[in-house]
Amino acid sequence: MTTAVSGHPLDWHLHVVWLLAIVALIAGYVRLTWTSGSRWPATVRQKFLFVTGAVLLGASVTWPLGDLAAHWLLLALVFQRLLLMLAVPPLLILGTPRPLLVRLTKPAPVDAVLRVVVRPVPAIAIVTAVAVATLTTGAVNWSARSSVAQVLLELVVLAAGFVLWAPVLHELPGAPKLSALGRGAYLIVQSIVPSFLSIVWIFARHPLYPAFAHPGKVISMSPLLDQQLSGFVAKLGTIAVLWTVAFVVMTRAETADRAGQDSEPMMWSDVERELERADRRERRHGWRDLLPPPQDPS
Repeated sequence: MTTAVSGHPLDWHLHVVWLLAIVALIAGYVRLTWTSGSRWPATVRQKFLFVTGAVLLGASVTWPLGDLAAHWLLLALVFQRLLLMLAVPPLLILGTPRPLLVRLTKPAPVDAVLRVVVRPVPAIAIVTAVAVATLTTGAVNWSARSSVAQVLLELVVLAAGFVLWAPVLHELPGAPKLSALGRGAYLIVQSIVPSFLSIVWIFARHPLYPAFAHPGKVISMSPLLDQQLSGFVAKLGTIAVLWTVAFVVMTRAETADRAGQDSEPMMWSDVERELERADRRERRHGWRDLLPPPQDPS
């Protein structure tokens, strides 16, 4: 069964929601970090990283890649997901001044989420669940039929990308300081576990996604070949990025150890965040102490 899609694969479409969101993102960043007298001034490197991340975000969710990923090519969907999970989140985080990150993550609900996702085991579980759930046949077909579903799934994948990088990027306040070996091992696991579907794509004997069953319509590629190539690109692309980062992390740590330096010094914002968390726990326990004791039913 195939899903009929009218028009040409490269027909232009305006993605209003994403364009407005990206313009607002860049405008907000410029206002907070570039204006004179800003409380959170950004360095030239941070500005470059953030703008690059925003541009890649726009490239991944708008025409043409966003349309190809929704209706025409599984290979385009793989490229989109690689950008949303492996490129955009670390660039946006590294491009944001640490004091601004502290401010953005300070609200109790945000910090409660952060406390969970910066730990490797929950991060691996969340990323794996999102990677599998958003690539089920039902989810892919839903995204192909509905522009709202397409945006929602793209947001979920982008959020999973932030979760993936949270245990590695110590720029996030209050994150546990994993050793270089620990971060390297975490990245290697993340490169293997969530992408196991790529093995299914490579060895499947028939196309698994009706939404992409358009024989010969896109670069004269059959749906089965599209699926097999997607499996190789998804697996090799993920391994290439995450293993390279793991190698860089461990190499830098080894160089710092030889020089007698601390590669990940404790920041005051980390101490302050832990004090805030302790204060919240104490207040919660205080409220429990004020509650009347449970009544004995007998």
